[in-house]
Amino acid sequence: MTKTTLLATAFAACLALPALAQEKTEFRVALSFYVGWMPWVYLEDSGIMDKWADKYGIDIEIVQINDYIESINQYTAGAFDGVSATNMDTLSIPAGGGVDTTALIVGDYSNGNDAVILKDAGDLESLVGKPVNLVELSVSHYLLARGLDSVGLSEADLGGVINTSDADMIAAFATDDVEAVVTWNPLVSTILETPGATKVFDSADIPGEIIDLMVVNTEVLEANPDFGKALVGAWYELMGIMASDTEAGIAARTAMAEASGTDLAGYDAQLASTEMFWDPADAVAFTESPDLPGTMVSVSEFLFDKGILGEGAPSADFVGVGYPDGSITGSPDNVKFRFDTTYMQMAADGAL
Repeated sequence: MTKTTLLATAFAACLALPALAQEKTEFRVALSFYVGWMPWVYLEDSGIMDKWADKYGIDIEIVQINDYIESINQYTAGAFDGVSATNMDTLSIPAGGGVDTTALIVGDYSNGNDAVILKDAGDLESLVGKPVNLVELSVSHYLLARGLDSVGLSEADLGGVINTSDADMIAAFATDDVEAVVTWNPLVSTILETPGATKVFDSADIPGEIIDLMVVNTEVLEANPDFGKALVGAWYELMGIMASDTEAGIAARTAMAEASGTDLAGYDAQLASTEMFWDPADAVAFTESPDLPGTMVSVSEFLFDKGILGEGAPSADFVGVGYPDGSITGSPDNVKFRFDTTYMQMAADGAL
């Protein structure tokens, strides 16, 4: 995904979306494959999502899209009412493109699921002069930048960054030309099975910075609060099941494992490097933490440095990000990304 493509997609979205969302009864959300988002697959397949949608008299379709960036692009263009995305990619693509977006569910943060991997033994300094394959301008790019900075290096010290789709990453690593990759689970687990593959930096080194979300169009949510209630209600019902070692919990995690191409042990290993917020109260506490605004400022600065914070962005403060206490980082006149704990708090209170 190039810078030009990202900006063009975002600009097109601004033209495509209506000024005001309307009340409706049918909704679509998109997801891509990642350990923390596999619950959406199970919610669709198990009927739990339908149960909660029926409770509120609506219909919610969950659609799987193999290419992560493409799923966000389609949401940005108005094809979906919500999408699974990280905090950084939400800021850069829909919010940076003018699509007002709300983080409805803060599901987890990556605590080892995203990694920089060398084909042979070495460390971060071993990347000097080597090309690195990753999904350009995604959280993988951010992780690489944070890793390089930690040892006094920068992207200029590399042999270049090669944009590679997550769908092609495993095959790319198997070729002779690829010396290092940055990617996320379940791809990380598969690549690390390659003899000699060495993990030299991962998201556990920057805890709480790569946050996995279900984001929705703010105007759609405001016009249709039952959409938010149904999504959040279904999610936390499943979180309660998944977190247990009951027969139901094991069955749910096994199904997610199979859907993501691994087994129960493999999926549980990925969950172990994911700081899941099983309890909505924990998600609320994280989202209301004073650390979150600082994280988002760092992300904004990275995006501005890469030229992808928004078309013509004059500074890292171009896009405003709102928080539950009413505070804002970035421009208060251009708030397009909102962390809202309203619905998660309802789940914590048993009010859904």
